[in-house]
Amino acid sequence: MDYKNTKAASSTITYDKTKIEAPTENIYEAITIIAKRAEQIAGDLKSELIEKLEEFATYTDSLDEVFENKEQIEVSKFYEKLPKSTAIAVEEWLEGKVYHRNPETDIKE
Repeated sequence: MDYKNTKAASSTITYDKTKIEAPTENIYEAITIIAKRAEQIAGDLKSELIEKLEEFATYTDSLDEVFENKEQIEVSKFYEKLPKSTAIAVEEWLEGKVYHRNPETDIKE
């Protein structure tokens, strides 16, 4: 998924509790699902960032020389400006983009 073009807020905002819990009818279940999705997003962003930073990595044997790699700094700044993974997960949840199921209720039905 392209997290760079998300409409998620980059600052803290207040969400309507009824909208958050509407798909599951349980606020705790909804928050658990959102938290798990946020962990997935954070992992994806972290691996993507590491992959991009390694493209610009310079390996030296000497600890005396420390280089400031401008490309690495720019990539890092870009990822720092992205919305937090929790904000992206909440936005996906509210838009209905997160698939979820409860095995306990699926068995009973």
